[in-house]
Amino acid sequence: MPPEIFLIDAIGPFFRGVEGRRINWSKIPFTRLATGGGEGDLPWQRIREDLRKFTREVAAAGFNAVTLDDLAHLAPHPLHEPATAARIAALREEFTVLFEIVREAGLAIYLTSDVLPVTPSVEAAIGGQRDRLEAYYRDLIDHFLRDFPQVSGLVLRIGESDGVDVKDPIRTRLHVRSAADTNRLLRALLPVFEKHDRTLILRTWTVGAHRVGDLIWHRRTLADALQGIDSPKFILSMKYGESDFFRYLPLNRAFFRTPHRKIVELQARREYEGAGEYPSFIGWDCEEFARQLQGDANLAGISVWCQTGGWHRFRRLAFLEENDRDFWLRLNTIVALRVFRDRESVEDAVAGIVGGERAPALLELLRHAETVVKELHYIRGFAEQKLFFRRVRIPPLLHVYWDCLFINHAVRKVLRHFVSDPEQALREGEAAYALFPRMVELAKAAAVPVEDIEHWRDFCHLVRLARRYYFLPFEPELAERIRASKKAYKKAWPCERRQRYRIKVSFEPFRLKRQTMGWLSSLFLRRQRGYRVIDHVLTLNLLGLVFRLFRPGKSKMVPKFLRKSAMGVEALFR
Repeated sequence: MPPEIFLIDAIGPFFRGVEGRRINWSKIPFTRLATGGGEGDLPWQRIREDLRKFTREVAAAGFNAVTLDDLAHLAPHPLHEPATAARIAALREEFTVLFEIVREAGLAIYLTSDVLPVTPSVEAAIGGQRDRLEAYYRDLIDHFLRDFPQVSGLVLRIGESDGVDVKDPIRTRLHVRSAADTNRLLRALLPVFEKHDRTLILRTWTVGAHRVGDLIWHRRTLADALQGIDSPKFILSMKYGESDFFRYLPLNRAFFRTPHRKIVELQARREYEGAGEYPSFIGWDCEEFARQLQGDANLAGISVWCQTGGWHRFRRLAFLEENDRDFWLRLNTIVALRVFRDRESVEDAVAGIVGGERAPALLELLRHAETVVKELHYIRGFAEQKLFFRRVRIPPLLHVYWDCLFINHAVRKVLRHFVSDPEQALREGEAAYALFPRMVELAKAAAVPVEDIEHWRDFCHLVRLARRYYFLPFEPELAERIRASKKAYKKAWPCERRQRYRIKVSFEPFRLKRQTMGWLSSLFLRRQRGYRVIDHVLTLNLLGLVFRLFRPGKSKMVPKFLRKSAMGVEALFR
């Protein structure tokens, strides 16, 4: 059966005008939405206009469904505080209008939901009573599906909750802690979806917390979670790899291990690769994934994240910008759709978007851009390694993360330990950087945003200097050149001109001997998916207990972005 669901996230309109040095792109910023009428109506008018534009464009491109956030802010309950109940009532009125806009564009609507949302009064009334919490959540879903027949289903996320930066009386917390919990919850909820003739889409994404934290890659956890689940209203949604949206990750073999219908998740707005500031092209990766997924994967469709994901300062809004500022986002999004839906080649898809005259130059540019991403942003000698810590697969990209480039002694120590051929890493980086003059020429020939390539070039100059610092003997002259280049980058690309990367530089010694680094990595990291005896004894149990007792996640020794973004580093040790 060919794929039939082509989902795209539609939260971009809610971020128009959102301020802040770093933005949480994981969910609609509900606390910033006015609900009191009067002047508060103006942002809603803009949201409606933007949503009309967005839905028209994505429907014309070939998408047939959108995701919007979220159940918790649209589902009332008698236990809610009066202020929360009033706010939910106002949001329901506004979203009823938005749902109509989406339906007018011919698109189905799926609403997201973290498992599970609570308020202070709900926690006070129910506490930690799991059965009552699940009954409360089931009631939320039941009444919502009854009240909003225009919504086709829910997309449930069980392995991640609201970030530590979210200040909202409605907050989500990790409720599901094991495969058995997951299975029990699915059995409780599926009859509700079947009764209303709606679809439950379960995401396997987790951040590694609790025993269910390995659901995205551990075959036994996934099998136990889905044991006995057999409903026409159930779909499994999985990121293409065993970690987040990174390169160098093979297709997750879990696509072929369960009989359930599945959605493959793709990210067009690459949260770890510039978020649309430059051409981090995914077309050839999508082509390879589509080829592998033909056959027994039972693929129901795709879900393309064109706006959602990450904590960073980059602000481009897919399908909502003027002067082609969202060109790279639209290109990734539409090419991914055409590759999976129409089985087009990347070359045909690109030509169909920009025309036959511009396509050759653009395709050459995209090939070079892919080389820069894979061989300069990533360090191949590290990225190709399969490493696990507790229940997560270590990301193949460490030194460039969201909107930060880290040039410090700790990163240097780690990379020098794991990269066995630093000379090759240096050669690959320098060769990739040498492509930029040609890429600027090609951008002009293809009539695509040249400034984006120039900004990327200047940032990548710092990336290659960072690589020299990581792998060459330390010299004060190189440190001074890095500091001068950081200053020049900030001067060339002031914030009022465009959003730029943060360059975090420190040459303070990281006092950990190479022998100690080797001992610690062999103790806490593993190269196999399965757990070792030492993992069961030390890494999964004792280490988690020690972390919870001493709370090093609160210490300033832990980088701020690990403490203050997403769920915080503590989630890894639950």
